[in-house]
Amino acid sequence: MTTRMVGEKVQRVEDDRLLRGRGQYVDDLMPGALEVAVLRSPHAHARIVDIDVEAVLDVEGVHAVYTYDDLSGAMAEPLPLLIPHPALTHGRTQYALARDEVNHVGEAIAMVVADDRYIAEDAVARIRVDYDFLPPVVGLPAARAADHLVHDDVPGNIAARLEQQVGDAEAAIAAAPHRLSLDLDVERSACTPIEGRGTVARWDTDSHRLQVWTSTQTSTGVRAAVAAKLELDLGQVDVITPDVGGGFGVKIMHPWPEELLVPMAAMALGRPVKFTEDRREHFISSAHERAQQQHVDVGFDDDGRLLGLSVEFWHDNGAYTPYGLIVPIITSTQLLGPYKPAAYKVVFESLYTNTVIVTPYRGAGRPQGVYAMERTMDAIAAHLGKDRADVRAVNFIQPDEFPYDQGMTFQDGRPLIYDSGDFPESLAKLRELVGWDDFEAFRERARAEGRRVGIGLACYVEGTGVGPYEGAHIQVETSGRVKVAIGLTSQGQGHQTVFAQIVADELGVPFEDVEVVTGDTRRMAYAVGTFASRAAVMSGSAVALAARRTREKALRIAADALEADVEDLEIVDGTVRVKGAPSAQIALGTVAVLSNPLRYAFDEASKAATQFTVGDPGRPPVAEGEEPGLEGREFYSPERSTFANGMHAVIVETDPDTAEIKILKYAVVHDCGNLINPMIVEGQIHGGVAQGVGGALYERMEYDEYGQLLNASFMDFLMPYITEVPDRIDIDHLETPSPLNPLGLKGAGEAGVIPSAAVFASAIEDAEGFPITAMPISPSELFELRRRHEDS
Repeated sequence: MTTRMVGEKVQRVEDDRLLRGRGQYVDDLMPGALEVAVLRSPHAHARIVDIDVEAVLDVEGVHAVYTYDDLSGAMAEPLPLLIPHPALTHGRTQYALARDEVNHVGEAIAMVVADDRYIAEDAVARIRVDYDFLPPVVGLPAARAADHLVHDDVPGNIAARLEQQVGDAEAAIAAAPHRLSLDLDVERSACTPIEGRGTVARWDTDSHRLQVWTSTQTSTGVRAAVAAKLELDLGQVDVITPDVGGGFGVKIMHPWPEELLVPMAAMALGRPVKFTEDRREHFISSAHERAQQQHVDVGFDDDGRLLGLSVEFWHDNGAYTPYGLIVPIITSTQLLGPYKPAAYKVVFESLYTNTVIVTPYRGAGRPQGVYAMERTMDAIAAHLGKDRADVRAVNFIQPDEFPYDQGMTFQDGRPLIYDSGDFPESLAKLRELVGWDDFEAFRERARAEGRRVGIGLACYVEGTGVGPYEGAHIQVETSGRVKVAIGLTSQGQGHQTVFAQIVADELGVPFEDVEVVTGDTRRMAYAVGTFASRAAVMSGSAVALAARRTREKALRIAADALEADVEDLEIVDGTVRVKGAPSAQIALGTVAVLSNPLRYAFDEASKAATQFTVGDPGRPPVAEGEEPGLEGREFYSPERSTFANGMHAVIVETDPDTAEIKILKYAVVHDCGNLINPMIVEGQIHGGVAQGVGGALYERMEYDEYGQLLNASFMDFLMPYITEVPDRIDIDHLETPSPLNPLGLKGAGEAGVIPSAAVFASAIEDAEGFPITAMPISPSELFELRRRHEDS
């Protein structure tokens, strides 16, 4: 019998190839292609008076140089505003090459195409640009003050203002027996994948087709953008995503200027052209996230129950808004977490600054929302002298209240309705996993040794599996092997493994016989992308539906061949057989042969499908409503998002002299519905926790007042080493299946990072005994907070 695969810790099939150095990334492709270098603005805010490229034109090995004046048609228009929103009243996007103004250090001004990157870089250095300097707006305080404007036609630097409200929060707070106010800050950070952005393009002058390979999280999105901007038919453009060395959100942004300029140059020059981003370029010309200032007013009763919650926050969207308001909308809605305040009001302003654009970074606004809510929960507990876990528990949505409508609109424009969960059970598991109830005894022992320790917890709910759709195509070859194509791209999530597990179960074939292809528009032309913890929910559901369709067809064909009833058949280990009579069987590969009536025989197997061998002369060879081939194609489009959830706890030790922060224990309880591959889910959690440690304790973008990024290298941008992340993460799973999709799945990709800032702030505050209101926090900042606390 076929062993059931879904739910098992199946080893990833991708790893052998990648660990042996056999991966193929964009920079590995098209050796000998022409290469580009980009001239980027050294200034945060300036008008371009003149660009002189004369000194470049005679450089040997240079094939072309482009400025804005060389762009025409759609290429001369601003880049797309990908996700419009009614509240985004002053959305602005950049040009592929700056037209007459630059708005952040790193903005693209000119591009040189040369024989290699060395010549291109030397040529770029010869370009002369005259600027009129403008005052830069750096940081949220400057943006809010609006003494200077990033864009002359955007009053107050306000790109958008959005308010949502359920009940009368202000009246509820005013009437509450207890009230608190908090002011909180979250600093800027960034994705920093090992592989930066990269694009290579080739134009076939005979077929008039464009092929683009790019390191992206959305092949189909890039394809549509390239076709639109280069004024090609969609069918003329193929976009293939090879191996991707990390995305974390920055590569869902598209099209980047280079994703348009490189194909444009390839078409103009009739040669393959390649762009590979270097590390400094990634820091100053890709995307950042996280920075917000938050103000919270809350009213609550003697048990800590939320009677009214009002939140106002200011979101730094950088110089442009190509990805719309997705990040602050997620903050404003996911802030609610597993709780049910009696009344809730949230208002945010999204503000322009002369800094790198902001697009989603793993967690995408959720870490900020969780930080605001969980800091509020800790403040309520401190005010009432109650256990922090108990205050959370009294506010939980209960298991019998699902589906639970929060009364708000989520990032996908659909109602914020939680589909499933059991928050009390998750908290009980977490308390046991981290030793919450025994911690005070541990604290006393540590104190007797002169040590300072603290414990913190944080809860979250994560909207996952956002639409609008994903699809899958499954084909059974005459060899019996199964080919699966999905439109999603993969950046290390294990797609080739988990989707093969689904197909193996649904179709009844050996796991080893399933091959999954991702991110190739030649194989799957319609897709959305890999983001928002949506791959398993969206593509997993589409794969299951396509496999079921393929199975139904296989059984119909086999029923004719075996002269049996469809209901009496089963597929086991790639063989269709009669239940209870295994000798009456037919291989799935043979069924694939029979599915394609042939006039010509090409081998022994195909003889079985020729016109004098099979078929009823009284019926068409291909029945009405059928198609040749044993394959299935399906799309899954959800009614609304699924909502995963989880809770993290951490025990830290803060050095009494140096204020260094050491992690003693880290625990996670996670609920993403039914698990396809628990090992891969745990790997996602491990990676997310490591990224969250960086975001909470180390990583930030340090801009000076002139808009210069001071730490734009891995020498200066601190990231945790293996010595700084927990050497062990205790994980427990709760599985409350989603009723919204055929496999009961909820997403898992971002879970590890979402509560990190909140949980570390909680633990450090517990260790030190004074409020932590800004993250990330470094030893030097903690040391200064100690000094101020002692002086107060």
